[in-house]
Amino acid sequence: MKWHHIQENWAAFYDAILDRWPDADEAELEEIDGDQRAFIAYIAELSGQEPGDAREEIREWMMGELPSDVVMDPRHDNHSIALSAKFVPEGEDEYDDDSRFGDDGRE
Repeated sequence: MKWHHIQENWAAFYDAILDRWPDADEAELEEIDGDQRAFIAYIAELSGQEPGDAREEIREWMMGELPSDVVMDPRHDNHSIALSAKFVPEGEDEYDDDSRFGDDGRE
């Protein structure tokens, strides 16, 4: 993921941040408000690391996928569908019509 995804959806990342850094404080995260430098400084202080090491740790964390509830934007739909392929049973296509599940708009 890219930092602009995080910055634009900062509050939606609280759970992911708290999963990775359980000692983080939600009130502190609110104050950081998506500022990358402030977040690096906060993680460095929280973990007792040098800022460069904290930056690298954050980079590694950013290599993960965007949480599904973060980006609900049509620009990302096909990309998200393609990523979902790993959860689709063998022999099925992730782009197949799913009308049999009752969520195709028909009532």
